[in-house]
Amino acid sequence: MSTHPLDALPLDMLRRRSSTKWRTYPDDVLPLFVAETDFALAPAITEALNTAVSLGDTGYTPQDLGVRDAFAGFAARRYGWTVEPARVRTTGDVMMGVVELLRATTNPGDRVVTTPPVYPPFEMCVVEAGCRVEPVPLVDTGAGWRLDLEGIDAALADGARAILLCNPHNPTGTVHDAATLAALADIAARYGAVVISDEIHAPLAADDVPYTPFLAASSTSAAVGYAVTSASKAFNLAGLKCALIVTAHDQTSSVVAALPPEVEWRTGLFGAIAAVAAFDGESDDWLDALRARLDTNRRLLADLLATHLPRAVYRMPQAGYLAWIDLSAYAWGDDPAVRILDEAKVALHHGPEFGPQGAGHVRLNFGCSPDLLTEAVERIGRLAVE
Repeated sequence: MSTHPLDALPLDMLRRRSSTKWRTYPDDVLPLFVAETDFALAPAITEALNTAVSLGDTGYTPQDLGVRDAFAGFAARRYGWTVEPARVRTTGDVMMGVVELLRATTNPGDRVVTTPPVYPPFEMCVVEAGCRVEPVPLVDTGAGWRLDLEGIDAALADGARAILLCNPHNPTGTVHDAATLAALADIAARYGAVVISDEIHAPLAADDVPYTPFLAASSTSAAVGYAVTSASKAFNLAGLKCALIVTAHDQTSSVVAALPPEVEWRTGLFGAIAAVAAFDGESDDWLDALRARLDTNRRLLADLLATHLPRAVYRMPQAGYLAWIDLSAYAWGDDPAVRILDEAKVALHHGPEFGPQGAGHVRLNFGCSPDLLTEAVERIGRLAVE
């Protein structure tokens, strides 16, 4: 990648932030846990939000501020995916969208397939929707991970009614290929099930990994699927509350159109303003610079682990800025993040929260400066030689 990598903000400036990443732990802790990044906003987003504040533009969110068209343009440019703007609807965040879609497409008590290790709110949202979790773990191939299509088929044959997909996958960073997604859609169609695809990390798929939106994998995926996405992970906008529910078929679009009006009213005005500035093309250069930084950092992390934690198992993620690291060889217990926080003063996400497959693992956020990443791994590495 020829784009110059984006530089993170200085640590003293970051510590002035009031978000979860910077207010959860004291200043002697390096926070690499929650999915926030350490960069200044894309200039177009900063300008749009500054203008809104200067105008006192803090009222209710209109039905469509331009987010639909902006996202359709983004999808075409970045993924080669044709999205009909009329089939895009907004809500507060991705997990809100997931819960509402589950409520609309399942009955209380239905089982929903998840693919652990997976983002902890998946289980919470299935329960919130009145359903039960049916875990079908990813298959570890030795070189990466893949969906267990046979296991998902068996779960649906046994009565599960929906699949909650993470595409790209959090925490492993796996980008499911088009053939796998099409096969998943065929399985869902066979049993009359739906696929709800969380695609929040999609803008950060690595350059050398083809990314396929679920709805674009096949005509069947378009018929059985719902995509929920946001600018929030790539552009660090989680606090502004704007996510998109996307469909590609008349039947699924009618389900979304019938959702309660309050689903859309939950969209934050600043979130919608920022999403337009993120998606409409003005922020593409910034996004490319971010991707260049993340590519540099994921490779740096591999080198740092090889030097300071050589028994760690780490596969460079194909998307995003989250690293899934197996520290089982160090015998730091099922939840190594506890000791790492207490003794190394580095905050990582707790592996077991992603499911039983996370025992001995941690999730590390490398959306930061190389210096901070280096210091964090060096701190953890000192525990391995004590």
